[in-house]
Amino acid sequence: MTVLLPGADGTFRTHEPRRDGAVHATGGAPLVSRTVLSAAHVVADPYTDTTPDGPAAVDWDATLAFRRHLWAHGLGVAEAMDTAQRGMGLDWAGAAELIRRSAAEARAVGGRIACGAGTDQLTGPVADLATVRAAYEEQLALVEESGAQTVLMASRALVSVARGPEDYLELYGHLMRQASEPVVLHWLGPMFDPALEGYWGSRDLDAATETFLKVIAEHPGKVDGVKVSLLDARREVDLRRRLPRGVRCYTGDDFHYPELIAGDDQGFSHALLGILDPLGPLAAHAVRVLDTGDTRAFRELLDPTVELSRHLFRAPTRFYKTGVVFLAWLAGHQSHFTMVGGLHSARSLPHLARAYELADGLGLFPDPELAASRMTSLLAVYGGVR
Repeated sequence: MTVLLPGADGTFRTHEPRRDGAVHATGGAPLVSRTVLSAAHVVADPYTDTTPDGPAAVDWDATLAFRRHLWAHGLGVAEAMDTAQRGMGLDWAGAAELIRRSAAEARAVGGRIACGAGTDQLTGPVADLATVRAAYEEQLALVEESGAQTVLMASRALVSVARGPEDYLELYGHLMRQASEPVVLHWLGPMFDPALEGYWGSRDLDAATETFLKVIAEHPGKVDGVKVSLLDARREVDLRRRLPRGVRCYTGDDFHYPELIAGDDQGFSHALLGILDPLGPLAAHAVRVLDTGDTRAFRELLDPTVELSRHLFRAPTRFYKTGVVFLAWLAGHQSHFTMVGGLHSARSLPHLARAYELADGLGLFPDPELAASRMTSLLAVYGGVR
């Protein structure tokens, strides 16, 4: 089977699917040298009559099945994070239900899970810091009640009311004193969410880093790790070298993850990444190779995936979720290509076609013929070959 793929210039080229795919068998030894969490997407229910600004309609069976897929390959799940469209189609009510259901499923199968706690129930203007604190407390309580680890997510509401670094120090200190278990602090850059510009009280990233490190230093034993999503490998390396002993760095850099996970003679990053949603089986296999001490073979497996990741996460980066869900459909993890909030329309046909071509070249599809058939059907919806 061949597929005629459209290019940005309007021409078409022939693509023949690969048939020597990557490792898709489940099971295998646990991952030991790195903690690896995939930020997982949600599967929409395409048959519910809703609108982009209406309540999210989630197919819970398909959503939980995808999490079982990730756990079966040895990965952990980072739930209700940016990849699950928090604040971009999935409201707090939907996120809360997602956390409850996924945490229960994790207990049932013995899977690792961490869940995002933020302030996205605050959908209008926010008056003061106390309102932000109360919103965080509500979500922190729900995550802890579910039995999952907490990821304290960056808050748009906090940016809107914080007067400077001291407000971040006060609020995060309050939350960590309340947390019953060590948390992961999430620094999400404005390339993922423009409303987060100036997080930690400054647009100067050096100054923001000092505040971030001060939050950690002032609360020993309360921070399991930090997730850094700034797409700046050098800054991440500099930051992780300054972390207190025992505090992990979870890379959120979907542009430089192979080198950051591999590390250097002074340390390495663990991973909490959206790109691990489509890369799950291949990434798990690569980390098992790394567990043997073979860094070169690890890089040989994971380096070729960076072109796909950079394509999916290209600006506007916040729309990377569209490519992630598209690849999940092609791989057979869901029966349709629709997204909550109508976000399946956020990327162009040539962008999706290139994502298919790159993913197929990496052997990411368990059934290449199914992927080719679905790609062809999408092209037909767009009018076929002109």
